[in-house]
Amino acid sequence: MSDVRYVLAIDLGTGGPKVALVGSDGRIAARTNRHVQTLVVAPNGAEQDPEEIWQAVRDAARQVVREAAKPPEAVVGVLCASQYFSIVPVDERGEPVMNLLLWLDRRGHPYPRVIYAAHPESLFKWVEIHGAAPLGNDSLSHMLWVKEERPREYERTHAFLEPVDFVNVKLTGMITANVCTAFPLLLTDNRDLAALDYDPTLLAYSGIDRAKLPDLVPVDAVIGTLLPEVARDLGLLPSTPVFSGMNDTQAVTMGTGTFRRGRGGLNVGTTIQVLSHAAAKDTDIENQIVAMPSPIPNEYLAMAEIGLGGKLVEHFLRGFVYANDTLGDHRVDDPFRAIDAAVGEVAPGSDGVLFLPWLNGAQAPRENSRMRGGFLNVSLATSRAHLLRAVLEGVAYHMRWMVPAVERFSAQTFDTLHFSGGGATSDAWAQIMADVTGRPIHQLEDARQGNTRGAAFVAFLRLGMVGVADVDAFCPLRRTWEPRAETRERYEALFTQFVESFDRTQPIFEALNES
Repeated sequence: MSDVRYVLAIDLGTGGPKVALVGSDGRIAARTNRHVQTLVVAPNGAEQDPEEIWQAVRDAARQVVREAAKPPEAVVGVLCASQYFSIVPVDERGEPVMNLLLWLDRRGHPYPRVIYAAHPESLFKWVEIHGAAPLGNDSLSHMLWVKEERPREYERTHAFLEPVDFVNVKLTGMITANVCTAFPLLLTDNRDLAALDYDPTLLAYSGIDRAKLPDLVPVDAVIGTLLPEVARDLGLLPSTPVFSGMNDTQAVTMGTGTFRRGRGGLNVGTTIQVLSHAAAKDTDIENQIVAMPSPIPNEYLAMAEIGLGGKLVEHFLRGFVYANDTLGDHRVDDPFRAIDAAVGEVAPGSDGVLFLPWLNGAQAPRENSRMRGGFLNVSLATSRAHLLRAVLEGVAYHMRWMVPAVERFSAQTFDTLHFSGGGATSDAWAQIMADVTGRPIHQLEDARQGNTRGAAFVAFLRLGMVGVADVDAFCPLRRTWEPRAETRERYEALFTQFVESFDRTQPIFEALNES
């Protein structure tokens, strides 16, 4: 048998899971993905069916193991990462009590304000103890909504779990979390990453019963082995260890190598992040950057969640370019296929058209839930290609806006930026990122697999089969894109107007979305 060993890596995103069997050499033996439907629930709700999620994960894992055709004993571990600020209430058997409340769900918005009104000092305590504070669409706010609006389900809930920990229950039968996966619950003391319980002060402010939270295990723990029926279904040994997991930002920071000092990263998936390590627990309130626990024990990563990214492109293409409505059916099999060709038809700067990317409200660096998106400076000469390029540039301007703040937070300068996620499969977008940020962009090969590779790297690290210095094998580069001098002046001027457009349109959007 080959000396290469394999990890089954699961990346559960908002759109569904990606699953890959990744070798200890960083190569992917097999991969696949599945779709999970998001249910829009009025008003302001977004849910997913936990059983649909589990079946999607299970089907994808079964396919990957079968197609890779590796001996079961060569698969030495399973590790899951997932989207976060999403909650699944489960009973004592780990069965869901109700649908998953997704990070897009804003029904919990009133409840943090109730806490702050009753305890004015609590906001500062949250920042001091945890690093982040409840704002309405976080996991604590989801739990409070269940407690107040779904009391029967709250009563039946044995534990509130992030999606990663829900998948781990299905794999092992064990209800657990760690400081990485429990971070979005906003109830841990992140000044002490070795602590294995929730902070009593924050629990008291929240009003959530401690008994309804999963017990914490060390961040590098093996939480169990595969349940016999799951092992049989997947074609793996029941002795296969399952590692405690992490969220998807932590996974991609590991999978790009940007957890190491001297590297910065840009990730464009459904949402966008600037990736970096953090030297210590810290919070930049103004720019909404928080140090969160790293999957490497006693280390921190920067959490710089900016807002929607790839979802904006998908919305533009499916909702406007290739829509199916009373005006006609313009759907195509692959709406993303012609992106690079279309963008190449338009000069950098989109002839002055600006796209405002805050379709679901603005997050960092200036939070405002009432902000919305739009196109500025559209003329009779504006084509669909202009609008498409403006969308890509708008996301790039938004990321550039955050890069200096993350550099200050992590006390370093990014000479290069590693580009990952579905957005990094576009050569045109990689060049736009280089031109707009003024930094060389290292475009990852197999850029959609940054999270699965990151999850596998962490598992091999815990098994002692690789070291931190081996990370480059898990983030191979496709190409480096250099910023072009001829675009610098144009993009500098447009970036200035992009930031100005936020300030100028803010009162308009606040008035339009007052309710």
